[in-house]
Amino acid sequence: MPTNTYVALDTTTVVTATPSITFSNISQAYTDLVVVMTGTIASGGAGAASFQFNGDTSSTNYSNIRVYGDGTNAASTKNSNQPRVVVAFFSDSLPSTNIVSIMNYANSTTYKTCVYRNNASDNRAQAGVGLWRSTSAINEILITNSAGLNFTVGTTFSLYGIKSWSDEVSPKATGGYVYEDSSYWYHSFPFSGTFTPSQNLTDVDYLVIAGGGGSGRGGGGAGGLRSTVTATGGGGSLESKISLTSGTTYTVTVGAGGSYGNDSVAVTNGGNSSISGTGLTTITSIGGGAGGRFTSPNGALGGSGGGGESSSSAAGTGGAGTANQGYAGGSAGTISSGSAGGGGAGGAGTNGSSSGGGAAGNGGNGVAIPAFAVATNTGVSNYYAGGGAGGNHFGPVTGTAGLGGGGAAGTYDAARPASDGKNGTVSTGGGGGGGSGKTGVYGSNGGNGASGIVIVRYAK
Repeated sequence: MPTNTYVALDTTTVVTATPSITFSNISQAYTDLVVVMTGTIASGGAGAASFQFNGDTSSTNYSNIRVYGDGTNAASTKNSNQPRVVVAFFSDSLPSTNIVSIMNYANSTTYKTCVYRNNASDNRAQAGVGLWRSTSAINEILITNSAGLNFTVGTTFSLYGIKSWSDEVSPKATGGYVYEDSSYWYHSFPFSGTFTPSQNLTDVDYLVIAGGGGSGRGGGGAGGLRSTVTATGGGGSLESKISLTSGTTYTVTVGAGGSYGNDSVAVTNGGNSSISGTGLTTITSIGGGAGGRFTSPNGALGGSGGGGESSSSAAGTGGAGTANQGYAGGSAGTISSGSAGGGGAGGAGTNGSSSGGGAAGNGGNGVAIPAFAVATNTGVSNYYAGGGAGGNHFGPVTGTAGLGGGGAAGTYDAARPASDGKNGTVSTGGGGGGGSGKTGVYGSNGGNGASGIVIVRYAK
């Protein structure tokens, strides 16, 4: 079912008696306008109120037909080549109510028609139709009174925009998987694609999450996260909404998760995610940093940084995160200790503990953005972009994965061979979990980072 189609654009209540009211800079985002006027004019009689559009005072561009009655007599008038269109009636005693509908006000191909009805219970009721012979879109309305009297204190003027019913039931763009709630359309991209609006879109929200970093034994960093909607649980600064142009095809790129590594295979960062197109400053989130491994123990920098690995010969440091996108990975405590967790969009990965098979670090938590997660059935319990858990080669205590899709660490068991880290959850940007294993076994693999996601949202 469509939601309400009246949208309040502007309202004025007279606080000092005035002969005119102006609505200016009228949004062009609606199909029709409605003006509602209720009140009286100053003592001296009754008079019609009229509209002029866009400052047009030509004496030949307006006309109207109206019928009215006062309970005893009925009459009609027809006026052509007028300097304004009559659309309302005001009395100086009891308030009158006037409702004016302006059809197709924003198009640039047809003349503009007004349909109106009004009444004053002590005087008359009337209805009519007016015409402005111009193809210009209406962006300003001047309201005056033909009797030359002021509108009195307390008289109200309200302007509403009317949405097309089709706008309520059909999305205004193509691309991705389309979802809706009572207020918005959502386009979810778990994969790369294109987004093409069928009309101009303003105040567009987005969520852009890059792919998470892969892991060795240090946890992978989460993909960078940028959003125009407030997140809970930390996170970077709020981004500015964007405007998108009808008919323009925008490219949506979704970063893949970074690949796992081990003692001999390099770990990779996650891929960047972005929205780009003509007239738009490209929005890019940076892929998560790779977690450390035996021959390259330091975590890599990224959207969120990878965690450092502890080996028998080195204790790796955490990689840095990207400002306003994610946090740093943790550092390994010393050699032969637990490895560190990868950073998340909501917090840093924690460090591995001291030597002697100490505890591995936890992945940094991601952030919760329920507005996107609930509508599109994405995220993990409303969270996105959690860091991967640190693994442990030397002791039983492994790290925990960060909220938002971070991968779990491999399970340590001194009686069993090496245990691989777990992959991040698909389409969250979570980092891969670190591998673990028993003493003397060096063959564990880390987990892959999760792919990212892009979500675009606009009002119905």
